[in-house]
Amino acid sequence: MRKDAPAQKAVGIVSKPSKPEVAQIVPHLTEWLTSHGYTFVVDPETSSFAKTAETISREAMGARKLDFVIVLGGDGTLLSAARVVAKAGIPIMGVNLGALGFLTEVPLDELYSTLDSIDRGSSAIDVRSMVHCEVSRGGTIIASFEALNDVVVGKGTIARLNHCDVFIDKVFVSRYQADSLIVSTATGSTAYSLAAGGPILMPNVESFVVTPVSAHSLTHRPLVVRDTSHIEIVVMTGEEEAYLSIDGQAGMPMLDGDRVFCRKSDFQVRLLHTKGTFFDVLRTKLKWGQR
Repeated sequence: MRKDAPAQKAVGIVSKPSKPEVAQIVPHLTEWLTSHGYTFVVDPETSSFAKTAETISREAMGARKLDFVIVLGGDGTLLSAARVVAKAGIPIMGVNLGALGFLTEVPLDELYSTLDSIDRGSSAIDVRSMVHCEVSRGGTIIASFEALNDVVVGKGTIARLNHCDVFIDKVFVSRYQADSLIVSTATGSTAYSLAAGGPILMPNVESFVVTPVSAHSLTHRPLVVRDTSHIEIVVMTGEEEAYLSIDGQAGMPMLDGDRVFCRKSDFQVRLLHTKGTFFDVLRTKLKWGQR
C-alpha cells in the first residue's frame, strides 16, 4: 500500500524594501528554504530579489496555507504583516533589520539557526492579543480595524489640543485634553505609549493601557484596564479634524462627534521564537544594566 506523500511545507517572505541587507539575505534564504523542502511566496517588496518566486500581496498571504511567515525588517514591517496573517493564525518569525525591534527579535546572525530550530519543531510560539477598533459616525459603524500595538486618536493638521471623552464599560472616566490619546495592548506598551510615559507591561498581561500624550492636566496619567473592558472615545474637535491611527500605519480622519470603540480582538498574533525571555529583550533593547 502506497504511503501518502508528506505535506508540502510552505512559507511567506515579507521584507522592508529600504533595507539594503535584503538584497543579500533573500537569495541565500530562498536557497535554504528550497534545500529544506519548502515552497515559498514573496510580497512585492521582496520580489526583485527572488525573481523566480511567486509574488502575491501581503493581504493574499493570509489566504494561503503557510506554515509561517518570515519578516525581514523592523517592527513596522512585522506590524503590517501581523494585521493580515493574524486572522489565519499563521505564525510569524521576525528578523530584526531595524533599530529597536521589540517584535522582530531574531538577530540577522541567528537567522539560519532559528530556522533550523523551527524546522526541527523545537521553537515556541508567543501568542499576543490584539485590539479591535470600530468607528461610529452618526450612529453607523463606518470602519473597523485590528491593531497589534495601539489605536491612537490624535491631532490632524491643527496645532491645538484634542478633546476626548473616555468611557470604560459605559462608565464615564474623564474628559481628556491632550495632543493624542493612545489605547495600547500589552505588546504595544513598549511602543508609542512607552514614549509618552506609559508603563511597560509583560506581553501576557491581559490589559489595555490608556495613555494621554502631553495632557493639559498633570493629573491625567496612564490608566491600565482589563482587556475584557470596552473602551469608548468620543472625539470633540469642533470644526477641526482629528486623525485615527492604527499601529502608526493605517487610519482615517476623524470628525467632531465620532466615536471610537475599542475591545479585545477575536484574533491573535503568533510569534515564533527559540530562546530568551521578554526581560532579555528589554535588557538588550533598552540597555538595562549596561554601563
